[in-house]
Amino acid sequence: MTETYLMWVAGSEQPGEEELIPVEDPATGEIFARCHAASASDVERTIALAQTTFKSGIWSKSSRHHRADVLDKCATLLTEALPGLIALEVRQTGRAVREMNAQVPSLVRWFKYYASLLRVEEQPVLPTAGKLHNFLQSVPLGVVVQITPFNHPLLIAVKKIAPALAAGNSVIVKPSELTPLSTLLLGRVLKEAGIPDGVFNVLPGYGAVTGKALVQNPLVRKVDVTGGTVAGRAIGGIAGGNLARYTAELGGKAPLIVFDTADVQLAVNGITFGSFIASGQTCIASTRIIVDGKILPQLLEGLKTKTDSIAQRMGAPNNPESMMGPLISAKQLRNVETLVSEALDSGNAKAMAGGSRMQGISSFDGTDFSKGYFYQPTILVSSEEDIILATRIWREEAFGPVIVVVAFNTEEDAIRLANDSEFGLGAGIWTQDLAQAFRVSEQIDAGITWVNTHHRNDPSSPWGGAKSSSGVGSENGIDAYHAYTTTKSIIINYASTEEALSTDDWFKAGAGSVRYG
Repeated sequence: MTETYLMWVAGSEQPGEEELIPVEDPATGEIFARCHAASASDVERTIALAQTTFKSGIWSKSSRHHRADVLDKCATLLTEALPGLIALEVRQTGRAVREMNAQVPSLVRWFKYYASLLRVEEQPVLPTAGKLHNFLQSVPLGVVVQITPFNHPLLIAVKKIAPALAAGNSVIVKPSELTPLSTLLLGRVLKEAGIPDGVFNVLPGYGAVTGKALVQNPLVRKVDVTGGTVAGRAIGGIAGGNLARYTAELGGKAPLIVFDTADVQLAVNGITFGSFIASGQTCIASTRIIVDGKILPQLLEGLKTKTDSIAQRMGAPNNPESMMGPLISAKQLRNVETLVSEALDSGNAKAMAGGSRMQGISSFDGTDFSKGYFYQPTILVSSEEDIILATRIWREEAFGPVIVVVAFNTEEDAIRLANDSEFGLGAGIWTQDLAQAFRVSEQIDAGITWVNTHHRNDPSSPWGGAKSSSGVGSENGIDAYHAYTTTKSIIINYASTEEALSTDDWFKAGAGSVRYG
């Protein structure tokens, strides 16, 4: 029997007017839950409620110390809720439980970070000329909408929710229709922590109905989206029409450069982590591996051994020893199959490992791969010279466990290949030459560049793209907090009455000088 989940509105579970959304287990193809979806009318009512709550000041005008205490309580209660959240996250995403056991507990750091930021943030006092005290305040925007993707449902939601709540906004989240369940459960956690009713709301639904109604509402003062580039541009166009703030973390095709000074085994470990975590369904997955020709054979040998080892240990996502899970859906599987098959069939690429959907029974734990959307971890290399650079999979985001490996001869070649993309979100460099690490990292067109590591994500560290196809603005850190505020400048004249009468009478008789500014 499937479980039915309701929307989260005004501190309680509420039904939606749209048809129920089926939620599928990607490992088995089974519909294990159904979720209520918000209609345009549901959206309008929720936004109006969130706006009323914002105007009431119950959260927006509460002291920063109170908000910090509540965010700390969110972290505490989230920690207590982890076992249930992890199990649900594994079921709806198909991600290996070993991944979620590592990722989900880290989310408490975002609530703690922004709680700390609230307690230590200073108000700037500006050097305004004259007897004027000019100070700045960061004040909340109002109702903000957050649209989150399927690949990291809780992580990406919390990365957006924590700074938005810290700033004092009323938040409405629209999770992916593929993975809406864990975000809905956050509602109960935040309510128990002390978030007032109406401040945090979750409206599942499809983009064409629920998402569109949310972003086009003129009461929404900011839209924050993580998703694909095409959708991000469309949403940005709507938000821009309302002159709403906009943050978008979009597509990626991350390069990873391995120089000849790198420790090859460390680089192999880094590549496989950066490429195959989440079955390659991350925006910063290292999908373009650019290797010094002098060490290419050695690296490919190690990479194939490691990749084959991962494939041999694939099974049920809830198996603690399983290395990698399925793709999220049949649609996503078809997309990966199409890009890989096209590259192989063209003769421009050959597969050193993988290259097709997984079928049959897992020798690891007996999982029936044919029921789910499992795809082999795949290494593609050029059939001759660098002809693989002409394939779509070199340029397009596959969002699957597929990497393309090419060789370079000089540092300049490596940088050119790394920047040969419309995307500019993440990048990796592996080298033991410190000067080279600094020199090359400065020339890579990416918002985040890791050296001798990959996919490091800290609440204090900005996360955003350097090219428009990878988005605008950034998550994390002080920048994300300020993106959910507007700056209010307050100027107080502390001159004596006598002095003010003498200097501030603009229309006094005579031709004497008057102030301006």
